[in-house]
Amino acid sequence: MESEYIYHITTKLEWEQAKLKNEYKPVNYEQDGFIHCSIEKQIPGVLDRFYKGQKGLVQLKIEKEKVQRPVLFELAHDLDELFPHIYGALNMDSVVSVESIS
Repeated sequence: MESEYIYHITTKLEWEQAKLKNEYKPVNYEQDGFIHCSIEKQIPGVLDRFYKGQKGLVQLKIEKEKVQRPVLFELAHDLDELFPHIYGALNMDSVVSVESIS
């Protein structure tokens, strides 16, 4: 069964700024066209590949059903794995918890 939660890693600073705007779009959104997310078991690999040595990170736990934009599971060809992508700004009420990870 597919999990009801997806996860996104960002910086504490970006998250604080999102709370002021009442929506979240990462700095690389315009370049990528979506918000990169993962399922729980993918988090260690994502941290290792993209965030090694970075400090000030938080993990957003997102309730998929509450996301007001399309969530598509798409293939990361280099990994041959499906990752969830959010096409649009993330509405704040879909985030059920924010956990500091570094």
